Amino acid sequence: MFNKLKKKILKREAKIAVIGLGYVGLPLAITFIKKGFKVYGLDIDEKRVLKLGKGISYILDVPSSDVRKAISGRRFAVTNDFSQIEKVDAVIICVPTPLYKTKEPDVSYIVAAVENIKKYIRRGQIITLESTTYPGTTEEVMLPILEKGGWKEGRDFYLAFSPERIDPGNAKYDTKNTPKVIGGISEKSTAIAKLLYEQAIDTVVPVSSSKVAEMVKLLENTFRIVNIGLVNEILQMCDKLDIDAWEVIDAAKTKPYGFMPFYPGPGVGGHCIPVDPIYLSWKARIHGFEARFIDLAAKVNSEMPVYVVSKIMEGLNCRRKPLKCSKVLVVGAAYKKDVKDLRESPALEIIDLLVKRGALVSYYDPYLPYLSIHDINLKCVPFDKRSFKGSDCVVIVTDHSKIDYKFIARNSDLIVDTRNVFKGMKKRSNIMRI
Repeated sequence: MFNKLKKKILKREAKIAVIGLGYVGLPLAITFIKKGFKVYGLDIDEKRVLKLGKGISYILDVPSSDVRKAISGRRFAVTNDFSQIEKVDAVIICVPTPLYKTKEPDVSYIVAAVENIKKYIRRGQIITLESTTYPGTTEEVMLPILEKGGWKEGRDFYLAFSPERIDPGNAKYDTKNTPKVIGGISEKSTAIAKLLYEQAIDTVVPVSSSKVAEMVKLLENTFRIVNIGLVNEILQMCDKLDIDAWEVIDAAKTKPYGFMPFYPGPGVGGHCIPVDPIYLSWKARIHGFEARFIDLAAKVNSEMPVYVVSKIMEGLNCRRKPLKCSKVLVVGAAYKKDVKDLRESPALEIIDLLVKRGALVSYYDPYLPYLSIHDINLKCVPFDKRSFKGSDCVVIVTDHSKIDYKFIARNSDLIVDTRNVFKGMKKRSNIMRI
Protein backbone atom coordinates (compact mmCIF):
# COMPACT_ATOMS: atom_id res chain seq x y z
CA MET A 1 0.00 0.00 0.00
CA PHE A 2 2.84 2.38 0.83
CA ASN A 3 4.48 2.03 -2.58
CA LYS A 4 1.13 2.28 -4.39
CA LEU A 5 0.31 5.55 -2.59
CA LYS A 6 3.81 6.83 -3.25
CA LYS A 7 3.44 6.22 -7.00
CA LYS A 8 0.05 7.95 -7.12
CA ILE A 9 1.46 11.01 -5.34
CA LEU A 10 4.48 11.25 -7.65
CA LYS A 11 2.25 10.97 -10.73
CA ARG A 12 -0.12 13.61 -9.29
CA GLU A 13 -2.90 11.01 -9.50
CA ALA A 14 -3.56 11.03 -5.77
CA LYS A 15 -6.82 12.73 -4.84
CA ILE A 16 -6.88 14.98 -1.78
CA ALA A 17 -9.65 15.98 0.62
CA VAL A 18 -9.21 19.21 2.57
CA ILE A 19 -11.56 19.47 5.55
CA GLY A 20 -12.21 23.07 6.58
CA LEU A 21 -12.05 25.73 3.87
CA GLY A 22 -11.02 28.73 5.92
CA TYR A 23 -7.84 30.81 6.04
CA VAL A 24 -5.71 27.64 6.08
CA GLY A 25 -7.69 25.08 4.10
CA LEU A 26 -8.71 27.08 1.04
CA PRO A 27 -5.22 28.44 0.17
CA LEU A 28 -3.80 24.94 0.71
CA ALA A 29 -6.43 23.36 -1.56
CA ILE A 30 -5.71 25.86 -4.34
CA THR A 31 -1.95 25.32 -3.97
CA PHE A 32 -2.34 21.57 -4.54
CA ILE A 33 -4.75 22.16 -7.44
CA LYS A 34 -2.22 24.42 -9.17
CA LYS A 35 0.24 21.51 -9.03
CA GLY A 36 -2.16 19.19 -10.87
CA PHE A 37 -3.97 17.43 -8.02
CA LYS A 38 -7.72 16.98 -7.76
CA VAL A 39 -9.03 18.28 -4.43
CA TYR A 40 -12.32 17.69 -2.65
CA GLY A 41 -13.07 20.65 -0.38
CA LEU A 42 -15.21 19.65 2.60
CA ASP A 43 -16.85 22.16 4.92
CA ILE A 44 -19.91 22.02 7.19
CA ASP A 45 -20.61 25.72 6.51
CA GLU A 46 -23.19 25.69 3.72
CA LYS A 47 -22.59 29.38 2.93
CA ARG A 48 -18.93 28.65 2.18
CA VAL A 49 -19.86 25.67 0.01
CA LEU A 50 -22.36 27.75 -1.96
CA LYS A 51 -19.97 30.67 -2.46
CA LEU A 52 -17.11 28.48 -3.63
CA GLY A 53 -19.48 26.54 -5.87
CA LYS A 54 -20.25 29.85 -7.60
CA GLY A 55 -16.54 30.63 -7.90
CA ILE A 56 -16.54 33.27 -5.17
CA SER A 57 -13.62 33.41 -2.74
CA TYR A 58 -14.10 34.84 0.77
CA ILE A 59 -10.38 34.63 1.58
CA LEU A 60 -8.28 37.72 0.81
CA ASP A 61 -5.24 35.70 -0.31
CA VAL A 62 -7.23 33.51 -2.72
CA PRO A 63 -8.54 35.33 -5.83
CA SER A 64 -11.99 34.28 -7.03
CA SER A 65 -10.42 33.71 -10.46
CA ASP A 66 -8.34 30.86 -8.96
CA VAL A 67 -11.47 29.25 -7.53
CA ARG A 68 -13.38 29.57 -10.83
CA LYS A 69 -10.47 28.11 -12.79
CA ALA A 70 -10.15 25.18 -10.37
CA ILE A 71 -13.87 24.39 -10.56
CA SER A 72 -14.19 24.80 -14.31
CA GLY A 73 -11.15 22.57 -14.78
CA ARG A 74 -12.84 19.92 -12.63
CA ARG A 75 -9.93 19.96 -10.19
CA PHE A 76 -11.95 21.30 -7.26
CA ALA A 77 -15.16 19.78 -5.93
CA VAL A 78 -16.70 21.61 -2.97
CA THR A 79 -19.19 19.79 -0.75
CA ASN A 80 -20.38 19.05 2.79
CA ASP A 81 -20.72 15.35 1.96
CA PHE A 82 -18.04 13.49 3.93
CA SER A 83 -18.67 10.26 2.02
CA GLN A 84 -16.37 11.77 -0.65
CA ILE A 85 -13.48 10.71 1.62
CA GLU A 86 -13.87 7.21 0.19
CA LYS A 87 -12.61 8.55 -3.15
CA VAL A 88 -9.42 10.19 -1.93
CA ASP A 89 -5.89 9.10 -1.07
CA ALA A 90 -5.01 11.91 1.33
CA VAL A 91 -7.09 13.79 3.91
CA ILE A 92 -5.89 17.09 5.35
CA ILE A 93 -7.73 18.53 8.36
CA CYS A 94 -7.79 22.33 8.71
CA VAL A 95 -10.58 22.96 11.22
CA PRO A 96 -10.77 25.62 13.98
CA THR A 97 -9.25 25.01 17.41
CA PRO A 98 -10.71 27.69 19.71
CA LEU A 99 -10.63 27.99 23.48
CA TYR A 100 -13.47 27.41 25.89
CA LYS A 101 -14.41 30.30 28.18
CA THR A 102 -12.35 28.50 30.84
CA LYS A 103 -9.26 28.98 28.61
CA GLU A 104 -9.05 25.23 27.98
CA PRO A 105 -8.50 23.83 24.46
CA ASP A 106 -11.59 23.00 22.43
CA VAL A 107 -10.64 20.12 20.11
CA SER A 108 -14.25 19.22 19.37
CA TYR A 109 -13.89 20.27 15.71
CA ILE A 110 -10.91 17.94 15.32
CA VAL A 111 -12.76 15.08 16.99
CA ALA A 112 -15.83 15.62 14.80
CA ALA A 113 -13.70 15.66 11.66
CA VAL A 114 -11.84 12.47 12.61
CA GLU A 115 -15.07 10.67 13.50
CA ASN A 116 -16.46 11.60 10.07
CA ILE A 117 -13.26 10.38 8.44
CA LYS A 118 -13.49 7.09 10.35
CA LYS A 119 -16.90 6.38 8.80
CA TYR A 120 -15.48 6.48 5.28
CA ILE A 121 -11.79 5.70 5.67
CA ARG A 122 -10.24 3.05 3.45
CA ARG A 123 -6.89 1.34 3.66
CA GLY A 124 -3.86 3.10 2.27
CA GLN A 125 -4.84 6.70 3.00
CA ILE A 126 -2.66 9.40 4.59
CA ILE A 127 -4.37 11.69 7.12
CA THR A 128 -2.71 14.94 8.15
CA LEU A 129 -3.80 17.44 10.80
CA GLU A 130 -2.87 21.10 10.28
CA SER A 131 -5.04 22.70 12.98
CA THR A 132 -2.90 24.22 15.72
CA THR A 133 -3.26 22.27 18.94
CA TYR A 134 -1.43 21.07 22.04
CA PRO A 135 1.43 18.52 21.84
CA GLY A 136 -0.01 15.01 21.81
CA THR A 137 -3.33 15.70 20.06
CA THR A 138 -2.52 13.68 16.93
CA GLU A 139 -1.33 10.69 18.93
CA GLU A 140 -3.64 10.89 21.95
CA VAL A 141 -6.90 12.09 20.36
CA MET A 142 -6.87 11.19 16.66
CA LEU A 143 -4.99 7.89 16.67
CA PRO A 144 -7.32 5.98 19.08
CA ILE A 145 -10.37 6.96 17.01
CA LEU A 146 -8.78 5.85 13.75
CA GLU A 147 -7.42 2.58 15.18
CA LYS A 148 -10.74 1.64 16.76
CA GLY A 149 -11.92 -1.59 15.20
CA GLY A 150 -8.50 -3.11 14.69
CA TRP A 151 -6.84 -0.91 12.09
CA LYS A 152 -3.16 -0.12 12.62
CA GLU A 153 -1.34 3.12 11.86
CA GLY A 154 1.63 2.56 9.57
CA ARG A 155 0.01 -0.57 8.16
CA ASP A 156 -3.58 0.30 7.23
CA PHE A 157 -3.31 4.09 7.16
CA TYR A 158 -0.79 6.84 7.79
CA LEU A 159 -1.12 9.73 10.23
CA ALA A 160 0.91 12.94 10.59
CA PHE A 161 0.81 16.50 11.85
CA SER A 162 1.91 19.52 9.82
CA PRO A 163 1.39 22.91 11.49
CA GLU A 164 -0.21 25.60 9.35
CA ARG A 165 1.88 28.69 8.73
CA ILE A 166 -0.52 31.22 7.31
CA ASP A 167 0.03 34.97 7.52
CA PRO A 168 -3.05 36.63 5.95
CA GLY A 169 -2.17 39.59 3.76
CA ASN A 170 1.54 38.74 3.53
CA ALA A 171 2.62 39.68 0.01
CA LYS A 172 5.97 37.86 0.24
CA TYR A 173 5.19 34.51 1.87
CA ASP A 174 2.27 32.28 0.92
CA THR A 175 1.40 28.59 1.30
CA LYS A 176 3.78 27.51 -1.47
CA ASN A 177 6.99 29.28 -0.42
CA THR A 178 6.63 29.00 3.36
CA PRO A 179 8.61 25.98 4.65
CA LYS A 180 6.39 23.14 5.92
CA VAL A 181 7.16 21.08 9.02
CA ILE A 182 6.03 17.42 9.01
CA GLY A 183 5.94 14.92 11.86
CA GLY A 184 4.30 11.50 11.60
CA ILE A 185 3.22 8.92 14.13
CA SER A 186 5.53 6.44 12.39
CA GLU A 187 8.50 6.79 10.04
CA LYS A 188 6.34 5.64 7.13
CA SER A 189 3.78 8.34 7.92
CA THR A 190 6.44 11.04 8.04
CA ALA A 191 7.89 9.84 4.74
CA ILE A 192 4.58 9.68 2.83
CA ALA A 193 3.35 13.02 4.26
CA LYS A 194 6.67 14.63 3.34
CA LEU A 195 6.35 13.27 -0.20
CA LEU A 196 2.79 14.58 -0.53
CA TYR A 197 3.61 18.11 0.61
CA GLU A 198 6.80 18.22 -1.48
CA GLN A 199 4.64 18.13 -4.59
CA ALA A 200 3.13 21.54 -3.73
CA ILE A 201 5.40 23.22 -1.16
CA ASP A 202 8.90 24.48 -1.96
CA THR A 203 10.57 23.33 1.27
CA VAL A 204 9.44 20.50 3.58
CA VAL A 205 11.12 19.96 6.95
CA PRO A 206 10.61 16.51 8.53
CA VAL A 207 10.86 16.08 12.31
CA SER A 208 10.96 12.96 14.46
CA SER A 209 7.34 12.85 15.64
CA SER A 210 3.92 14.47 15.52
CA LYS A 211 4.50 15.82 19.04
CA VAL A 212 7.61 17.67 17.90
CA ALA A 213 5.70 19.13 14.94
CA GLU A 214 2.88 20.24 17.24
CA MET A 215 5.38 21.85 19.59
CA VAL A 216 7.11 23.69 16.72
CA LYS A 217 3.96 25.69 15.95
CA LEU A 218 3.39 26.56 19.60
CA LEU A 219 7.01 27.67 20.04
CA GLU A 220 6.71 29.97 17.01
CA ASN A 221 3.64 31.73 18.38
CA THR A 222 4.82 31.69 21.99
CA PHE A 223 7.97 33.48 20.83
CA ARG A 224 5.74 36.17 19.37
CA ILE A 225 3.33 36.55 22.29
CA VAL A 226 6.19 36.81 24.81
CA ASN A 227 8.06 39.44 22.79
CA ILE A 228 4.93 41.44 22.06
CA GLY A 229 4.05 41.28 25.76
CA LEU A 230 7.55 42.51 26.63
CA VAL A 231 7.40 45.47 24.26
CA ASN A 232 3.87 46.37 25.42
CA GLU A 233 5.19 46.47 28.98
CA ILE A 234 8.18 48.55 27.86
CA LEU A 235 5.72 50.95 26.21
CA GLN A 236 3.87 51.51 29.46
CA MET A 237 7.12 51.84 31.38
CA CYS A 238 8.40 54.46 28.92
CA ASP A 239 5.13 56.35 29.29
CA LYS A 240 5.75 56.64 33.03
CA LEU A 241 9.35 57.74 32.41
CA ASP A 242 8.33 60.25 29.70
CA ILE A 243 10.36 58.40 27.04
CA ASP A 244 9.26 57.77 23.46
CA ALA A 245 9.11 53.95 23.26
CA TRP A 246 8.87 54.01 19.47
CA GLU A 247 12.12 55.99 19.24
CA VAL A 248 13.77 53.51 21.63
CA ILE A 249 12.76 50.56 19.42
CA ASP A 250 13.93 52.30 16.25
CA ALA A 251 17.33 52.95 17.79
CA ALA A 252 17.65 49.45 19.26
CA LYS A 253 16.94 47.76 15.94
CA THR A 254 20.04 49.35 14.40
CA LYS A 255 22.04 46.71 16.27
CA PRO A 256 22.90 44.11 13.62
CA TYR A 257 22.86 41.12 16.00
CA GLY A 258 21.15 39.97 19.17
CA PHE A 259 17.99 42.07 18.74
CA MET A 260 14.78 41.61 16.77
CA PRO A 261 12.27 44.47 16.77
CA PHE A 262 8.72 43.87 17.99
CA TYR A 263 6.22 46.68 18.20
CA PRO A 264 3.59 47.66 20.77
CA GLY A 265 -0.07 47.94 19.91
CA PRO A 266 -3.65 47.86 21.19
CA GLY A 267 -3.52 44.12 21.89
CA VAL A 268 -3.03 40.92 19.91
CA GLY A 269 -5.51 39.34 17.53
CA GLY A 270 -6.01 36.55 15.04
CA HIS A 271 -6.21 32.90 15.97
CA CYS A 272 -2.52 32.26 16.49
CA ILE A 273 -0.99 34.67 18.99
CA PRO A 274 -3.80 35.09 21.55
CA VAL A 275 -4.90 31.44 21.45
CA ASP A 276 -2.11 29.02 20.54
CA PRO A 277 0.28 29.71 23.46
CA ILE A 278 -2.63 29.10 25.86
CA TYR A 279 -2.80 25.56 24.46
CA LEU A 280 0.82 25.06 25.46
CA SER A 281 0.31 26.61 28.88
CA TRP A 282 -2.69 24.33 29.49
CA LYS A 283 -0.75 21.22 28.47
CA ALA A 284 2.17 22.25 30.70
CA ARG A 285 -0.14 22.63 33.73
CA ILE A 286 -1.47 19.10 33.20
CA HIS A 287 2.11 17.89 33.57
CA GLY A 288 2.74 19.99 36.67
CA PHE A 289 4.68 22.78 34.97
CA GLU A 290 3.72 26.44 35.18
CA ALA A 291 4.45 28.36 31.96
CA ARG A 292 5.07 31.70 33.68
CA PHE A 293 6.40 33.64 30.68
CA ILE A 294 3.42 32.63 28.54
CA ASP A 295 0.84 33.42 31.21
CA LEU A 296 2.40 36.79 32.06
CA ALA A 297 2.73 37.81 28.39
CA ALA A 298 -0.88 36.81 27.74
CA LYS A 299 -1.97 38.90 30.72
CA VAL A 300 -0.01 41.98 29.59
CA ASN A 301 -1.37 41.74 26.05
CA SER A 302 -4.95 41.14 27.17
CA GLU A 303 -4.83 44.34 29.24
CA MET A 304 -3.77 46.56 26.33
CA PRO A 305 -7.35 47.45 25.24
CA VAL A 306 -7.95 48.82 28.76
CA TYR A 307 -4.71 50.81 28.48
CA VAL A 308 -5.83 52.24 25.12
CA VAL A 309 -9.17 53.33 26.61
CA SER A 310 -7.30 54.99 29.49
CA LYS A 311 -5.25 57.00 26.95
CA ILE A 312 -8.47 58.04 25.17
CA MET A 313 -9.85 59.25 28.49
CA GLU A 314 -6.60 61.10 29.19
CA GLY A 315 -6.73 62.86 25.85
CA LEU A 316 -10.36 63.85 26.27
CA ASN A 317 -9.75 65.06 29.84
CA CYS A 318 -7.00 67.36 28.55
CA ARG A 319 -9.72 68.93 26.39
CA ARG A 320 -12.11 69.07 29.36
CA LYS A 321 -14.36 66.41 27.91
CA PRO A 322 -15.58 63.30 29.74
CA LEU A 323 -15.55 59.95 27.94
CA LYS A 324 -19.26 59.55 28.58
CA CYS A 325 -21.25 60.95 25.64
CA SER A 326 -18.07 61.81 23.72
CA LYS A 327 -18.05 60.75 20.08
CA VAL A 328 -15.22 58.27 19.50
CA LEU A 329 -14.36 57.07 15.99
CA VAL A 330 -12.36 53.83 15.83
CA VAL A 331 -10.28 53.52 12.67
CA GLY A 332 -9.53 49.90 11.75
CA ALA A 333 -11.42 46.95 13.21
CA ALA A 334 -9.60 43.94 11.70
CA TYR A 335 -6.97 42.27 13.85
CA LYS A 336 -4.12 43.24 11.48
CA LYS A 337 -3.49 45.57 8.58
CA ASP A 338 -4.85 44.93 5.10
CA VAL A 339 -7.10 41.97 5.99
CA LYS A 340 -10.80 41.64 6.78
CA ASP A 341 -10.24 39.12 9.57
CA LEU A 342 -11.93 39.98 12.88
CA ARG A 343 -10.77 36.96 14.88
CA GLU A 344 -9.78 38.03 18.39
CA SER A 345 -9.32 41.61 17.19
CA PRO A 346 -8.46 44.03 20.03
CA ALA A 347 -10.69 46.60 18.28
CA LEU A 348 -13.75 44.62 19.34
CA GLU A 349 -12.83 44.82 23.01
CA ILE A 350 -11.89 48.50 22.74
CA ILE A 351 -15.29 49.28 21.20
CA ASP A 352 -17.06 47.21 23.85
CA LEU A 353 -15.19 48.98 26.67
CA LEU A 354 -15.95 52.41 25.21
CA VAL A 355 -19.65 51.67 24.85
CA LYS A 356 -19.84 50.36 28.41
CA ARG A 357 -18.29 53.61 29.60
CA GLY A 358 -20.92 55.65 27.81
CA ALA A 359 -19.02 56.78 24.73
CA LEU A 360 -20.84 57.22 21.43
CA VAL A 361 -18.81 54.91 19.21
CA SER A 362 -18.53 54.71 15.42
CA TYR A 363 -15.93 53.00 13.26
CA TYR A 364 -14.30 53.03 9.85
CA ASP A 365 -12.68 50.03 8.18
CA PRO A 366 -12.37 49.74 4.38
CA TYR A 367 -12.65 45.93 4.59
CA LEU A 368 -15.58 45.61 6.99
CA PRO A 369 -18.97 47.16 6.18
CA TYR A 370 -20.55 46.27 9.52
CA LEU A 371 -19.73 44.99 13.01
CA SER A 372 -21.72 42.99 15.53
CA ILE A 373 -20.28 42.78 19.05
CA HIS A 374 -22.56 41.25 21.66
CA ASP A 375 -25.58 43.56 21.44
CA ILE A 376 -23.62 46.32 19.65
CA ASN A 377 -24.35 46.65 15.94
CA LEU A 378 -22.47 49.24 13.90
CA LYS A 379 -22.19 50.21 10.24
CA CYS A 380 -18.99 51.58 8.79
CA VAL A 381 -19.09 55.38 8.55
CA PRO A 382 -17.97 57.20 5.38
CA PHE A 383 -14.36 58.30 5.11
CA ASP A 384 -15.06 62.03 4.91
CA LYS A 385 -14.62 65.32 6.77
CA ARG A 386 -17.98 65.03 8.45
CA SER A 387 -17.06 61.71 10.10
CA PHE A 388 -13.75 62.97 11.47
CA LYS A 389 -14.61 66.58 12.29
CA GLY A 390 -17.74 65.37 14.05
CA SER A 391 -15.77 63.12 16.40
CA ASP A 392 -14.30 64.16 19.73
CA CYS A 393 -11.59 61.51 19.45
CA VAL A 394 -10.28 59.33 16.60
CA VAL A 395 -8.48 56.12 17.60
CA ILE A 396 -6.14 54.38 15.14
CA VAL A 397 -6.45 50.68 16.03
CA THR A 398 -5.58 48.92 12.75
CA ASP A 399 -3.10 50.52 10.36
CA HIS A 400 -4.55 49.58 6.95
CA SER A 401 -2.31 50.73 4.10
CA LYS A 402 -5.10 52.21 1.99
CA ILE A 403 -6.16 54.75 4.64
CA ASP A 404 -5.18 58.41 4.12
CA TYR A 405 -3.70 59.29 7.51
CA LYS A 406 -2.74 62.82 6.48
CA PHE A 407 -6.42 63.46 5.81
CA ILE A 408 -7.26 62.16 9.28
CA ALA A 409 -4.58 64.35 10.87
CA ARG A 410 -5.93 67.47 9.15
CA ASN A 411 -9.57 66.83 10.02
CA SER A 412 -9.51 65.45 13.57
CA ASP A 413 -9.53 67.35 16.86
CA LEU A 414 -7.90 64.54 18.87
CA ILE A 415 -6.18 61.37 17.65
CA VAL A 416 -4.96 58.45 19.75
CA ASP A 417 -2.48 56.50 17.62
CA THR A 418 -1.85 52.90 18.75
CA ARG A 419 0.19 51.93 15.65
CA ASN A 420 2.60 54.84 15.16
CA VAL A 421 1.09 55.59 11.73
CA PHE A 422 2.00 59.27 12.04
CA LYS A 423 5.73 58.54 12.37
CA GLY A 424 7.72 61.01 10.30
CA MET A 425 4.83 63.44 10.05
CA LYS A 426 5.35 66.91 11.45
CA LYS A 427 4.40 66.91 15.11
CA ARG A 428 0.85 68.01 15.73
CA SER A 429 -0.76 68.88 19.04
CA ASN A 430 -3.83 66.82 18.21
CA ILE A 431 -1.97 63.49 18.00
CA MET A 432 -1.27 61.26 21.03
CA ARG A 433 0.65 58.01 20.67
CA ILE A 434 0.21 55.23 23.16
